[in-house]
Amino acid sequence: MTFDPHPTITPRYRGTEWIGAELPHEPERWPKLRTRLQIDKTGDSYDIAEEELCGYADRALGDGAILWPDRPLYFLCDMHADADAFFRSLVASGAIAKTGPEDADFELTDEARRATFIIGGDCLDKGPNNLRLLRALRLLMDSGADVELLVGNHDLRALVGFKYGGSKEPRLAHLFVRMGKKAIPLYKEIYDEYIVPSGPHEHLSDDEVRERLFHDESWYEAFPATVAGLIQPNKIAKEVSRIREKVSELQEMCDEMEMSLGMVYAAFQRARELFLPGGEFSWFFDQMRLCRRFGSLLFVHAGVDDVIAAKIRDNGIHELNAEFRRLIDDDLFSLYHGSFGNTFRTKYRPSDRPFTEAGLEAMHAAGIYAIVHGHRNILRGQRMVLRRGMLNFECDVSVDINTRAIEGQRGPGGGVTVIRPDGSVLGISTDHPYVKHFDVRTAFRLNRSRAGR
Repeated sequence: MTFDPHPTITPRYRGTEWIGAELPHEPERWPKLRTRLQIDKTGDSYDIAEEELCGYADRALGDGAILWPDRPLYFLCDMHADADAFFRSLVASGAIAKTGPEDADFELTDEARRATFIIGGDCLDKGPNNLRLLRALRLLMDSGADVELLVGNHDLRALVGFKYGGSKEPRLAHLFVRMGKKAIPLYKEIYDEYIVPSGPHEHLSDDEVRERLFHDESWYEAFPATVAGLIQPNKIAKEVSRIREKVSELQEMCDEMEMSLGMVYAAFQRARELFLPGGEFSWFFDQMRLCRRFGSLLFVHAGVDDVIAAKIRDNGIHELNAEFRRLIDDDLFSLYHGSFGNTFRTKYRPSDRPFTEAGLEAMHAAGIYAIVHGHRNILRGQRMVLRRGMLNFECDVSVDINTRAIEGQRGPGGGVTVIRPDGSVLGISTDHPYVKHFDVRTAFRLNRSRAGR
């Protein structure tokens, strides 16, 4: 395929009258500053400078070339139960034509039928409507779109809570509480939709629910002793401290949403029926993968550490996802707290599992030169940075209504990262007045990738 020297940069938005938001139209060079001196003078260090990007390409590849995806890719992440933000993001991608006000009122565009939608994790929690978002996602899948689901920390935490809530084993007894206050809106949705219509119910008392679902006071000593050697000591101390806080936060959120613990328990029981195997939403967890690779790009919710980088180099993405699925079935606790869990939790903090020069070399040896991810919410559209020497496209642009309220963001949220076969990466967000346009050929030589892996 030959590259069009004058590609149409901005997607054609179809149906904007149905999304209640303005989308950017004019393109802006990304990164917009060419030198470190310009960054220093302006103080705008949001993205790396183009000269730093070119330096990275030279160090990583020398005279070599990266493999570039041969199909359009739409990366949407951190929707956090906001279906309106999801549809704004889809319209922003140019992948759908919105044809009316209902969630089912859309059509795939011709480009979308050749593309892959990568849902980059954290569909659940925060609100306003978890179930509506999942149904909207299912509508997209049923429309014929090629959709890949990646696991996010909020998604996996919900699965862990559903599966192990009520266990009295020290490793697991806290996992219902670990779901935290952000899960209460989901229980409220389930209660209102599935339990209220069936008539009046008698519920367990708060004390009975605490006995069935909560850990007891002995857990605070039993847990550190049980997981010693499995989890880093600083992580153990943080977990114990955080669980004490979550007990109070959970009760406060129940009070705010006018739910007794008995109502939450009834909703929890129904949630297990809905989300665990055989349930209406079991497909959501069944289809999740840890990561996907297209060409030289790795798509994951948060990032990698040295262990995962070595697994990618030695065994490839297919085996990594297969191991992830085995852990889903056999050992969710180890999954959540180990290197696999780090891929959907890390922010490269000192407490996170390390990504060092060894990990960087392993990623480059595997032919991966950029990570596309969410998880770290940002406020001015997508960001391009080097983290531990690795190029990262950060794409969590704070689209859901509750995150926006906390961050003081005005107006409705939406955002998508579009990767095109012509070598373009587009960062589109309702919070940035321009379509960020990165022409990969400004820094990298390209080869064509035959397929995603």
